[in-house]
Amino acid sequence: MKVAIAYYSRHHGNTKKLLDAIKGLADVKLIDVVETKAEDISAYDLIGFASGVYFNNFHKAVIQFAKENLPNNKSVFLIHTYGWKIKDYTKEMKEVFKEKSCKLLGTYGCRGFDTFGPLKLIGGIAKGRPNEKDKNGVIEFFTKIIEK
Repeated sequence: MKVAIAYYSRHHGNTKKLLDAIKGLADVKLIDVVETKAEDISAYDLIGFASGVYFNNFHKAVIQFAKENLPNNKSVFLIHTYGWKIKDYTKEMKEVFKEKSCKLLGTYGCRGFDTFGPLKLIGGIAKGRPNEKDKNGVIEFFTKIIEK
């Protein structure tokens, strides 16, 4: 199974740590949406989108990449990291999938070290995250997704 994952992971690299944990489980191509704005991903069997949460949403570059590059009728999944869980951070991505008639196979989210804005003053939150438990969680999630 060929898998493409378009991602944004800059602040502390939390999301990239999760992707590094799963990239050896299948034929996975990681696409950094900062370095690659456009790519033909139509030949992939499964397409993932991954991001830290910025202002209660996936990073705008990931959303834009999905809008411009995601083919219709694909199987997709989401991976994200956040400082703390307040609400569903995947709403806008799900809207893109709906517009493109894509099938969402699942979502994995976990806490990630966060020092954004005023959190920097207190040394951040969710220190040490994602941890081994989180990495094992994303491995279990991804394994189930690729077996579908």
